[in-house]
Amino acid sequence: MHVGIGVFFQGLEPGRDDHGVLRDQLALADAAEGAGFGSIWTAEHHFTRYQMMPNPAQFLTYMAGRTTRARLGTMVMVLPWHDPVRVAEEIAWLDSVSGGRVVLGLGRGLGSVEFDGFRLDMGESRTRFVEYATAISESLETGAIEHDGTLYRQPRAELHPPAFTTFRGRTYASAVSPESAKIMATLGFGLMLIAQKPWETTLQETNDYRELYREVQGEEPPAPVLVNFTTVDRDPGRAREMHERFAVGYARSTIDHYEFTNPRLEHVNGYEYYAGLRRNIEKHGLARFNRFLADLQIGGTPDEVVDATVDRVRALGAGGVVNVLGFGGMTGEESRHTFETYARDVLPRLAAIDPERDICAPAPAGQHA
Repeated sequence: MHVGIGVFFQGLEPGRDDHGVLRDQLALADAAEGAGFGSIWTAEHHFTRYQMMPNPAQFLTYMAGRTTRARLGTMVMVLPWHDPVRVAEEIAWLDSVSGGRVVLGLGRGLGSVEFDGFRLDMGESRTRFVEYATAISESLETGAIEHDGTLYRQPRAELHPPAFTTFRGRTYASAVSPESAKIMATLGFGLMLIAQKPWETTLQETNDYRELYREVQGEEPPAPVLVNFTTVDRDPGRAREMHERFAVGYARSTIDHYEFTNPRLEHVNGYEYYAGLRRNIEKHGLARFNRFLADLQIGGTPDEVVDATVDRVRALGAGGVVNVLGFGGMTGEESRHTFETYARDVLPRLAAIDPERDICAPAPAGQHA
């Protein structure tokens, strides 16, 4: 199966400056291709230390010049925060300079602090995402961007250089609501799965989307990409301690960043799911929800991480896994230890299991969820 690494510039460690976090995470990115990771990814966030990466295309262009084989993935670019013309140009240029190594992940955003910082109406994000995604996706195929929508009107403008090759099969969406599922299937997007819902719900939604994609496209969708915030250690006691510190710490930072307990989301169009989530947190308690989010992530000894990853990838019909290996308050030394343990004791084993699985390709026949 495909095994990638996510580089997450999270600054939760007390007393560490931003530049130290960047240096530590860049060191992991530099070591990734040589260690055997098949792809390098980063997410987009703004205005806090939750994740200090304002433009994934900028980071991946830097990595394109430092690698020769690894695919370069966005997990994700948040479209409402960008001018679609600039996204289309940046991605086409990155794809050209890297020789077609880009995997494009797109999303619509959730953090109120980020929408506020960009002076944007959060309630328009669904419409903007669908219109921007449509225009960008079409431009990467045709070499020119144009759109006449409700919120986005763009006269025809050519992309030079155009994308190196088609993005059909290598574009993913991080979440698909029932309202936007059909347009995502129409555009040929696959699913990028970042755990935040009960496992049974994720399986059902993945199956539902696969059926919709078949109906719309008449073929199998790209195999989903599973993203995991991973802790691993050879010592079982240390492995449990890492999960308790870093997975739980990351989960709490997610709750705080996205303000899951803030009633504001109840009044924002397109975010109704999170209003229900807040009420569920109030009913069961914040600590229990924090634990739930943390335990959605895979962690443990190398054997446990291999077994859990294989089980989830096969159940989802996924092409592989992208692992974030530095997060949740890890020091540079702790993230390097996690990286080295995973690269030595987990990655080679996963790469040898189901070698026919890959991202940017349909799941092998008979191996869908």
